[in-house]
Amino acid sequence: MEDVVESPNPASSSSSFSPLECTYSITVYAGYGVEIQVRKVNLSKEESLMIMGYGGTGPELLANETLMREGQVIRSTTNQVYIHYRSLRQTNHGTFSLHYQAFLLSCPFPLSPEGGGVTVTDIHPGGQAHFHCDPGFQVRGHEVATCINTTQPHWSTPEPQCVAVSCGGWIRNATVGRILSPPPPSVSNHSNGNNLSCHWLIEAKEGHRLHLHFERIALDEDDDKLIVRSGNSSVSPPLFDSDLDDVPERGLLSESSTLYLELTADSSSIPLLLALRYEAFDDEHCWEPYMPHGNFSSSDITYQLGTTITFTCSPGFVMEQGSGTIECVDPSNPHWNDSEPVCRALCGGELTEPMGTILSPDWPQSYSKGLDCVWQIHGNEEKRIELDVQILNIRHTDVLTVFDGRDLMSHVIGQYLGSRERFQVVSGGSEVTIQFQSDPDDSSFILSQGFLIHYREVEPNDTCPTVPQIEFGWFSSSHSSPVRGSVLTYQCQPGYDISGSDIITCQWDLSWSSSPPTCVKVQQCPDPGEVVNGARSVRPEAGFAVGTVVRFSCNQGYQLEGPSQISCHGRDTGTPKWSDRSPKCVLKYDPCPNPGVPDNGYQTLYKHSYQAGETLRFFCYEGYELIGEVIISCVPGHPSQWNSPPPFCKVAYEELLDDHKLEVSQSFEPSHQILSENIALAIILPIILVILLIGGIYMYYTNICRLEWKPLFWKSLSHTHSYSPITVESDFNNPLYEAGDTR
Repeated sequence: MEDVVESPNPASSSSSFSPLECTYSITVYAGYGVEIQVRKVNLSKEESLMIMGYGGTGPELLANETLMREGQVIRSTTNQVYIHYRSLRQTNHGTFSLHYQAFLLSCPFPLSPEGGGVTVTDIHPGGQAHFHCDPGFQVRGHEVATCINTTQPHWSTPEPQCVAVSCGGWIRNATVGRILSPPPPSVSNHSNGNNLSCHWLIEAKEGHRLHLHFERIALDEDDDKLIVRSGNSSVSPPLFDSDLDDVPERGLLSESSTLYLELTADSSSIPLLLALRYEAFDDEHCWEPYMPHGNFSSSDITYQLGTTITFTCSPGFVMEQGSGTIECVDPSNPHWNDSEPVCRALCGGELTEPMGTILSPDWPQSYSKGLDCVWQIHGNEEKRIELDVQILNIRHTDVLTVFDGRDLMSHVIGQYLGSRERFQVVSGGSEVTIQFQSDPDDSSFILSQGFLIHYREVEPNDTCPTVPQIEFGWFSSSHSSPVRGSVLTYQCQPGYDISGSDIITCQWDLSWSSSPPTCVKVQQCPDPGEVVNGARSVRPEAGFAVGTVVRFSCNQGYQLEGPSQISCHGRDTGTPKWSDRSPKCVLKYDPCPNPGVPDNGYQTLYKHSYQAGETLRFFCYEGYELIGEVIISCVPGHPSQWNSPPPFCKVAYEELLDDHKLEVSQSFEPSHQILSENIALAIILPIILVILLIGGIYMYYTNICRLEWKPLFWKSLSHTHSYSPITVESDFNNPLYEAGDTR
């Protein structure tokens, strides 16, 4: 099955534009995957192309337009693939061509259990994996697993474990094997210590001897004890006593074909660790060498006299305590002329190879406290250093620091403690310094796995990886390219919420501070809030999904002001919203009756009754003035009452009303104002002249006649008349210009 998926060629666009979206679905038979080869891809920034795998545990992004290159081959892990193309352009769409075909899927190669191995007949559907354990171990789980033919082939059972055989035993016809400390006691018995007493009898063939190598041993000095005897009983002569002897670097040799081991433990302060390896050999051969964390090559696989062995250590380890080459010597008592060397993960060092491994000290055993280790990696000046931190499992009081340079004064790329999933760090230059410090004063010191780091030289790259656009959202960048320190800010379309961090930063190690977020469809309305002096039918912890109806009620003495229920409605292009606002619970009082409409007037919001707190406003028709309160309020009570009697409308004086109109109208005409001033001047000047004339006559007669009597007409002039004041006030109140409260 094969075919080609090519970009669409839509018809000419109409006046109404909408994004062009196309989805292609490819499904092949179960047990097969889809292999896609990119023949051509030429898209603009306004177009996106994604290849997604379906049918497994969840959708899997296989590739997008930013990662596609011509000639690239993309393989799915399931039998279903979707190709999604989207364009925001109205014309001149980009082009792409993808060739696809089916290929046979396979199960992942199973891992060998620790202390055992696995043989696989076939990793394709129908194949089997057979698990086995080394001597001293037994299989816990299924020994055989079959590759199942499904949309995503997988093994029928999980990988088993190899666990140590129970405490003690009799090993007959021994050749090569291990003796391990028994599993720790159950939690319920842990407070009583280990309380172990184990005895092993290792018996080789007649004429053979046994070599015992101490791979790992950690015993409590006061409560734990191991005795190895050359013989077959507890009274045989001892070869090793942990209370008296140091651990032999070259191991132990039996004097006969049997070894008897006694282990007693009664400690709960530290875990019991024991790993012993035994090998049987005859009088004409040496025993099989053993070198953990390393390899060796032999001139004779049977290890006869004269055989030479050359040792090498695994990456990250350094050879110590022994020679790199040993030889089987002494015909009367064959043995190696030197002990096997030890491959140890050191605390620091200078590294100049283009690739290598850095391990925590004493890896894979736990590191000790009080360490201060420094590794310096020197690479090609034109290259950068990539650190692949595959395992990081240190205590929270210990710290691993990576410097971008040749010493501890360089810029810090990253500082880590505790445990983290696998991650990568890339330097800005050709040299890197790594420092590991373990707390010397940690009173609660516990064993920890440590760390495993692979490093290699890579081509310079000063930008973070390109991140894809997110569905139903977008991002804006602070820089034109994702250089160190650039920030991406994500936003979602209306109706979607961001799941994850809405801001990610390109860090110094050229990795993003977090994965891009996703835009998740909002399926709930916001909490409408509690009602004071009332209750609602739905609790907030239950959520407010689309379709939820919330009913409200009020406590005794209160009544609802607003809807008694609201419902959550979904929207295609927005966030779900409530059908109405939440109501309020207000005090329940008797209403005020309508006080009536005044004659020749009217009121706003005419109703038969008004709730406590409501107001009522009155107005008069033209030609009438309002006497009383313009606005009255309903005061709560039992019963509620108006705070003032209603006003009434009184007839206004028409003449004064007309004069008032004239005065008001003239006040707005500048020419009329000037005319009024001239008229007033024409009236006042003659009056002033008459007064001056009368005053002159008075002065004349006073100076000429100087008589004691006063003429009658003077009396009339000098007599003060009694004027009664005007008691009628001018009434210029004009309803047409009344605009506010008359109170």
